[in-house]
Amino acid sequence: MNNLSLNRLKRTPFLTYTFLTIQVVVYLLAFLFPGLYLEFRGAMFGPLVVQGHEYWRFITPIFIHYGLMHFAVNSVVLYFMGQQIEAIYGHTRFLIIYLISGLAGNAMSFAFNQAGVQSAGSSTSLFGLFGAFVILGVHFKGHPAIQGMVRQFTLFIGMSLLFGVFDRSIDMWGHIGGLVGGLLLGNVLGLPNNGKRYSIHLRVISGMILAFLVIFCIVYGFKKYEILV
Repeated sequence: MNNLSLNRLKRTPFLTYTFLTIQVVVYLLAFLFPGLYLEFRGAMFGPLVVQGHEYWRFITPIFIHYGLMHFAVNSVVLYFMGQQIEAIYGHTRFLIIYLISGLAGNAMSFAFNQAGVQSAGSSTSLFGLFGAFVILGVHFKGHPAIQGMVRQFTLFIGMSLLFGVFDRSIDMWGHIGGLVGGLLLGNVLGLPNNGKRYSIHLRVISGMILAFLVIFCIVYGFKKYEILV
């Protein structure tokens, strides 16, 4: 592969396209073959995580959606937001942010949602992307363009969380967990070629907080369901 091809690959948001393709395929399979029960088999559902040891449910909900509107909105947001974040953070960092934020959101959903609630959607990971962008405002205070976009995303996040208070179909805990995961991962990973802007102490502390948060949510969720059973 020549240098031109490598540079083109580096500029292409192929992970965004990959995640988008996965959720499109999963949605079509669930729609065309309802007997597969993909939505039920892959959604976050606490009782089966604990009793059935179905630990994949901390990740698979990222790619599952309930209904056309849920799927369409999240796909559009992923398409536009994913390209921006992948270009800013780079492929590897984007991959980590997307998956680990989704894991953090699903872990918080597992821990704090009412027993028996099913939840799914890429919004846990999408809120992680929002968080990873918003935290740039802390590290690039002298950059007017970044500050302007951070204010816009902060307003969007606030409105989304506010709507979630009044809409019981929205998994608020999943959104909050994903957002916090993205904020912390933004500190841990930093931007490529900008390491001096990120204190090593901040990176270590953020990583420890994220690890504690995920572990606490999983342990708390298991304890909750064991008590209920």
